[in-house]
Amino acid sequence: MSADRDLDIAVFGATGFVGRLVAGYLAGHAPDGVRIGLAGRSAQRLAELAAGLGPAASAWPLLVADSTDPESMATLARSARVVATTVGPYRRHGLALVEACARAGTGYADLSGEVLFIRESIDRCHDLAASTGARIVHCCGFDSVPSDLGVLLLHHAARADDAGDLQDTTLIVTALKGGVSGGTLASGMGQWDEVRASAGRRRLTQDPYALSPDRRAEPDLGDERELEWVSYDRDLGIWAGPFLMAGLNSRVVRRSNALLGWAYGREFRYREVTGFGASPAAPVQAAVVSAALKALAGGLAFRPSRALLGQFLPGPGEGPSAKTRAAGFFRMEIHARTSDGAAYLSKIEARGDPGYAATAVMLGESALCLALDQDRLPARAGVLTPATAMGAALADRLRSAGQTLTTRRIAR
Repeated sequence: MSADRDLDIAVFGATGFVGRLVAGYLAGHAPDGVRIGLAGRSAQRLAELAAGLGPAASAWPLLVADSTDPESMATLARSARVVATTVGPYRRHGLALVEACARAGTGYADLSGEVLFIRESIDRCHDLAASTGARIVHCCGFDSVPSDLGVLLLHHAARADDAGDLQDTTLIVTALKGGVSGGTLASGMGQWDEVRASAGRRRLTQDPYALSPDRRAEPDLGDERELEWVSYDRDLGIWAGPFLMAGLNSRVVRRSNALLGWAYGREFRYREVTGFGASPAAPVQAAVVSAALKALAGGLAFRPSRALLGQFLPGPGEGPSAKTRAAGFFRMEIHARTSDGAAYLSKIEARGDPGYAATAVMLGESALCLALDQDRLPARAGVLTPATAMGAALADRLRSAGQTLTTRRIAR
């Protein structure tokens, strides 16, 4: 990555809802001397944002940039060591910037949750980015940093104990409070439309190894589809239901395993669920939540019902109040069993609305990590994942920012 740039970090989409949160986080937490710029389509809105971020941001450069203009994206990519972008849906607005960063050897971090976009980014830009030294890192927010880093830490712990490879590994969402992201909904609806229109895209999104660098080399472990309804997990002793982000997160984690040469293990099986405990009421609660998710997904998948739901759900660029964001939180556990029979547990927790406040911390720290921690990052470039691009360096940064990431061996 070239160090001969005017900026260390450029925040693209800075005047959007999440972009403002990321810019605000950097204004309050970036070390002195870090050169940060704000990028977006409107110079006036950028100036208003900078004026409201306090003294630290008063001298930040403002860059007018438009995702529909490839030359504008090339100029933005050449201006900074790292570009952090919140401009989505990424399938519609993101590829030109990915290509520009890959070509310029510029670090890149986004909040994409779109399997089709990430797959196209891999196919078109991985080799180019690897040749220029660019780290292109998708999914640097609530999806999929907790999942990806949590499993990596389990792998490190098992290897340190010489306890064998990871095998059955399950992430359980034990508590979550937060609002619905309008940007995430818009991305999901765009992908649903593409999937309905193309059998090939439908097959791709249903493939558990959709993001693999070498699909033919992946192990055949049978049915690895995401949980779709209520199930009792005898090993963990809980009732479980679907987790909305499992389809993306599981594919990101499997890509990490493959990019690491299947270091987690050739028999690594991974899934994500929402945990409801073991009380008599647990299966009923799980069924209610599962039914609600199915109803929401069904309603958003078809245009006629979207108009009705759109009256109640946030649109792109909208989000919860500061008070609501501050009241949010999430808690997750990842349980793993190794080939030697050992059991491990990771816990990942954070205060703040997962899709907004906690995500702003994750993307902000990812940008700082890519820009400032070169000597600690893995010697790897291309279209990567949070675990393979930043790994332990990002985990340390998130701990310092107040988020919890712990791993320990447990008795089972």
